[in-house]
Amino acid sequence: MRAWRVDLPGEPGVRKFTRREEPVPAPGPGELLVRVLACGVCRTDLHVVEGDLPVHRPAVVPGHEVVGEVAALGAGATGYAEGDRVGIAWLRGTCGKCAYCRRGAENLCPYSTYTGWDADGGYADFTTVPAAYAHRLPPGYPDTELAPLLCAGIIGFRALRRAWLPAHGRLGIYGFGASAHLAAQVALAQGATVHVMTRSEQARRLALELGAASAGDAADAPPEPLDSAILFAPVGDLVPPALAALDRGGTLAVAGIHLTDIPPLNYQEHLFQERQLRSVTANTRADARDFLDFAAEHHLQVVTTPYPLESADAALADLAADRVNGAAVLVP
Repeated sequence: MRAWRVDLPGEPGVRKFTRREEPVPAPGPGELLVRVLACGVCRTDLHVVEGDLPVHRPAVVPGHEVVGEVAALGAGATGYAEGDRVGIAWLRGTCGKCAYCRRGAENLCPYSTYTGWDADGGYADFTTVPAAYAHRLPPGYPDTELAPLLCAGIIGFRALRRAWLPAHGRLGIYGFGASAHLAAQVALAQGATVHVMTRSEQARRLALELGAASAGDAADAPPEPLDSAILFAPVGDLVPPALAALDRGGTLAVAGIHLTDIPPLNYQEHLFQERQLRSVTANTRADARDFLDFAAEHHLQVVTTPYPLESADAALADLAADRVNGAAVLVP
């Protein structure tokens, strides 16, 4: 089979990200072997390839937005049969015993593992997943549209929850890529007014087409105070203006796993009057189920840019340069 591996994380032009031919992996106990039908290209994959995240598994295969078909079951794997269509997301395993797992916060488990970081992911023809962490997929979407739902959609959904958006509230979204364009649709379906700030003119057009009330440059102030905001762009410089745009009691959620340094904050301007700054760390399986159920009930417009598997390096380069409209998706 074909598989892309991160041989040497580093800056573009220095990194070594290569496509290999290798045997199809065998599913371990409790695992499914999945034939990949589509795999989304996430900014977290870019962080893995470029070394923004520490190496967890040397020469890992990235990719954690996988839509596939069960090709085989490992010993003891239950809940699925060969031929079933399944989704593979970022969260791959947790201990189930720690205080965080016991209280329903498995995304904070200190022993959690992740697809495409701790174990090989979907930039390949086949991959594996523990059956307990595979996902049933909503009907009515082609494979290429389902793939971004499995991280971009799930993380955007959790970020929206972390932003504590009140009913019919005013939401600001900073950055408007794969995750943001899905979170915006969830917020709009819940009756929110959405304002988008992004440096991409193409993304601003998409935001307005999807129903945003306004779309400005990343550094622009929204036209009205915000009840909540989500920062999807991994740019720490946007934290102060996003906090300053909040109304009293507003909340800013930072959705990314990586963020550049945040400039100094002024307490009176950025945090006083009970403004809050919150992070988002991965997701729970309950988040995934809730979001995928929402996607089944409210058909989302998933904007994708397809790439053949052979062009995974080009897809990442385009993502880094903000040349992707919506979500990039690899199709084997």
